Amino acid sequence: MIAVLGECVADSFTERRPGDAAPGELALRVLPGGGPANTAVALARLGTPTRFLGRISGDVFGRLFRAHLASSGVDLSASVDAEEPSTLAVAALDTGGQAEYTFYAEGTADWQWTPYELDPSMLGAATCLHTGSLALAREPGRAAIEEFARLTAEHATISLDPNVRPTLASLDDYQVTRWCEWADILKLSDDDLEFLVPGVPLARACDDWHAAGARLIVITKGAAGAVVSLDGERATVPAPKVQVADTVGAGDSFTAGLLHSLDSKGLLGGRLNDLTLGAAVEAAEFGVRVSALTCSVPGANPPWAEQLSAL
Repeated sequence: MIAVLGECVADSFTERRPGDAAPGELALRVLPGGGPANTAVALARLGTPTRFLGRISGDVFGRLFRAHLASSGVDLSASVDAEEPSTLAVAALDTGGQAEYTFYAEGTADWQWTPYELDPSMLGAATCLHTGSLALAREPGRAAIEEFARLTAEHATISLDPNVRPTLASLDDYQVTRWCEWADILKLSDDDLEFLVPGVPLARACDDWHAAGARLIVITKGAAGAVVSLDGERATVPAPKVQVADTVGAGDSFTAGLLHSLDSKGLLGGRLNDLTLGAAVEAAEFGVRVSALTCSVPGANPPWAEQLSAL
């Protein structure tokens, strides 16, 4: 089993459909999202037993999150019933399907973790904990999540995706080098890389984070595929070509594909001591396939295992 810790976000997209909105009005289509929640959904749909650790509101969006996660096969037994409202993101898509978000996140449920809500027993038999994104970057809950991950690293593989959101967290909030002390897998996008270490060559950034403790680093590059770095030994993975509806959730789906592949090979559960560059490349190749299919449909709607045959 893989456990995922982090936020749920209501992703709303502007729509202008005849008859849906009167002059001077704007119609919004709301889909369940949030990087960690997207990863949990994608993992479960691929067939990996998945447990989601989230603070889920009881409002209308929270009910949407629960239904979406449960219908995809995600175990919600370790999630917290939160009194605070859900986080809302309003996305505007450019012509290439890239989303630019405006967040409504002050005082919302996702960032209010306390140490009392994160008990190690919540992990059950999980061999891997995936976390990161805004839940690890925002106060007041970030310290509780970091300590929980540190404790979990004693017996499980730790996967981390910073999933940078500059409008909600500053550069100082993303303590990636310190996080690498307990993270085994670091996945980030080329945009994340440029924000975190502007102007630093990819190879140097990877080597610095390897030196800090992360064994496997994967940097996604959109249509250009991904770069895989295992203890400084690197390879590139191309991405399949698809008709892009939008790129929402693409990186989260990639992470799910990567972890699913590593789990299916029995490589999770420790410090990745048996991982080879070849196996890491195979996992990344699977990840880009899952990501490509997610890009082919609107919103963060990752594929089910049987749909992968389409590529």
